[in-house]
Amino acid sequence: MNLSVCCGEREELKAEVVVVGGGPAGIQATRMLKERRPDLEVAVLRPEPHSMVYCALPYAMEGLFPLERTFKKDELVTGVGARLIRQRAISLDLESRSLLLEDGRTLRFGKLLIATGAIPLRPGFPGSDLGNVLTVKTAADAESIMARLPRVDDCAEGERGAVPEAGVRAVVVGSGAIGIEQAIAYRARGVEVHLVEMRDHVLPHLLDSDMTRDLEERLQEMGVELHLSTSLEGLEGDGEAERVRLSGGREIELERGRDFAVLAMGMAPDIEVFAAAGLEVVADGLVVDERMRTSASGVWAAGDCVAFLSGIDGKALGGKLATNAVPMAKVAARDMLEMEASYRGFFNGAATVVGDLRAAGTGFTEAFARSRGLEVFSTHGATSTRFPMMPGAGDVRVKLVFEVGSGRLVGAQAVGAEAVAERIDLCTFAIQKGADAFELAELSYAAQPWQTFFPARNAIVEAASAAGDVLEGSGKAEGGREVR
Repeated sequence: MNLSVCCGEREELKAEVVVVGGGPAGIQATRMLKERRPDLEVAVLRPEPHSMVYCALPYAMEGLFPLERTFKKDELVTGVGARLIRQRAISLDLESRSLLLEDGRTLRFGKLLIATGAIPLRPGFPGSDLGNVLTVKTAADAESIMARLPRVDDCAEGERGAVPEAGVRAVVVGSGAIGIEQAIAYRARGVEVHLVEMRDHVLPHLLDSDMTRDLEERLQEMGVELHLSTSLEGLEGDGEAERVRLSGGREIELERGRDFAVLAMGMAPDIEVFAAAGLEVVADGLVVDERMRTSASGVWAAGDCVAFLSGIDGKALGGKLATNAVPMAKVAARDMLEMEASYRGFFNGAATVVGDLRAAGTGFTEAFARSRGLEVFSTHGATSTRFPMMPGAGDVRVKLVFEVGSGRLVGAQAVGAEAVAERIDLCTFAIQKGADAFELAELSYAAQPWQTFFPARNAIVEAASAAGDVLEGSGKAEGGREVR
């Protein structure tokens, strides 16, 4: 496929469809477009040397496998017949339907999909731009951090975290999944780790505080020093941060040339070029409709660069997850091909691992639901993960969040030794379908000694049944339910 034409002395590129971005959304849309329409000229614009499996980065940094294992193959797009252009777009001209590339060439398009993703936030704290104040997103980020970590060979084998202290100190700001996974990776390499969180518990966007006690204890057992209900106030130093200032007057000293800080405080959409071109934007990204169409004709957007709504209450909500980017890209590709498709909104099912514990959540936490104006209540269920007599049986706890009156499920959380993400996926489906406590209590489930508790009990059904009792007892059940 030859996408180049000569315009005077300057080479001009063109394609029927240009996809800007080589992450999950860009790859998904490209493959779908080419598989449905093999004759379609599709060009993918990606400045990075590699697309990456971002969520695998902490495990490469821990030393479980080489960083190169996180690189995706270019054949994911070139193998279906799309052209990969390793360039950055520096401006967009909507009138001429063209992108100006970093090397001075112009790339003209018929249709455009923006899938540029997001970049780590660097809030304007004093010292946030110092040399050893790092973020985590790209291969270069990972390499910068890994250069400061002790060699894997210097870490004794044994239980995770049970390694010789390396003399290196790291401060991680933010205890979402990225922050926690980074902290654990550094501890596995013998680094002294301080994890700073302004809320009163870890994973505040995923779990309520009554579900995090075991996780916090496990982090402390692994040697991570927690600073909860603590804010970052600034970093001080000459060229590199030598002191981290926290609320309450606490300070953590860093040694130049050795220690470092990592900001894991959220992500911002990478949309500067497109905002400058006049596309409608809000703080969280490009404005799109349910078909992923932007404010400009013939221009779509998908993934972390997009602002969208909650699938629960229809209000604006952040949702910068690959598992949101992929279905958004499918909708965009279908609409570009003039096929019916629409995106219902974010539900934000997500999971992480803390030592031997798994944690996951979906929808709204109880605290967040109330902040959105919903009247909610919660119930809990708990069982072992296997028949109790089976080797390796652990515990699993489930929390369900229901709306008062309707009884509909609006959130779910789980912490346990096994099969946590699967439970949360089921709850996400229940939320998507508008299931209420009574319907979820009727869930038909499997039982097997190695994989579940006894047939008599299921943690989700247990919590849903308790919610049904609450609704019936309060007389607030709606939707045609008979309240006894």
